Amino acid sequence: MGALAELAGDEKNGEGSRTFVFMNEGHTLGNALKTIISRYPEVDFCGYTIPHPTEQKLHFRIQSHRDRAVDILKRGLEDLEALCDHTIVTFETEMNNFNAMKVENT
Repeated sequence: MGALAELAGDEKNGEGSRTFVFMNEGHTLGNALKTIISRYPEVDFCGYTIPHPTEQKLHFRIQSHRDRAVDILKRGLEDLEALCDHTIVTFETEMNNFNAMKVENT
């Protein structure tokens, strides 16, 4: 993952509203993370933009009425990592089962 920064100018909106800037990231991370975070009940809004197609920047916005946006982002990244880990384990298990069946049938 690339570097992470906060977009300036959000301070007046409180800790629950922030726009984070991910460098060298795009729609793959943005859409997956938005899908996870937007389902949290404490999140009022979650979305992302790619400000310009020639720049490798992802602007990721979180607005919450209860929790700090940075805490929600951290939780979302951890949940996304757990989902990816689960996907890899499930895929490897199924591939091993498939290959074992293939050997038995020959």
